[in-house]
Amino acid sequence: MEWTDDAVILDTRRHGETSLIATLLSREHGRYAGLIRGGAGKSKRGILQPGNQVRAQWRARLAEHLGSLTCELVSAHAGYAMATPVLLSALSAACAVAATTLPEREPHPAIYEGLAVLLSSLQGDDWPSVYVKWELGVLGELGFGLDLSECAVTASRENLSHVSPKSGRAVSMAAAKPYEDRLLPLPGFLLGSGGGSHTEILDGLKLTGFFLTRHVYGENGQTQPDARARFVQTMRNLTVPVR
Repeated sequence: MEWTDDAVILDTRRHGETSLIATLLSREHGRYAGLIRGGAGKSKRGILQPGNQVRAQWRARLAEHLGSLTCELVSAHAGYAMATPVLLSALSAACAVAATTLPEREPHPAIYEGLAVLLSSLQGDDWPSVYVKWELGVLGELGFGLDLSECAVTASRENLSHVSPKSGRAVSMAAAKPYEDRLLPLPGFLLGSGGGSHTEILDGLKLTGFFLTRHVYGENGQTQPDARARFVQTMRNLTVPVR
């Protein structure tokens, strides 16, 4: 059994004195783990950082085996992000969300492509908006997509301002007014192509976090990853918003 694919390193853990077990999100094969012999050594340490894009080759005698991995570096996103704490926090959160939400060995090329776009966006200004949109895409790929196309009450497509926590559908400003304290804010950038303000980014993280917890983590008796919780707190604590 063997495949070669583009992938993003999600996490690694030591195995023995010199090896690592790495978890990857590959474009065509989904979330996969494998043993990297010598992965703990200095020559490979820089390559095998979460967030880095690699060209990965997986081999095993039988499909159900752990298998072995070799990785060739394509883009060192981790090296760039390490210079800025909030970028490193975002990168770590995205890798943790991918590692904990996606079923093993189930292809989700759209999530991979979205993650690749997010990692590349870390060198620009709109990466916080891209991050929220990526989590929204993860929900959709897993079958829990939100319906933001029209108001759940009036069917209007204008002035959508909130999301129902029960149905995951948008609600217009007028229909939401009597129930604002029970609804989730809908940031405007999720309805268009532009970036969001700092407040909108926080609202977006609250929105995706709520539905990730309800439909993914809560269903499995889990909580959201610590890395995501730290990222959200880092964004809240910013004295100078990233946008």
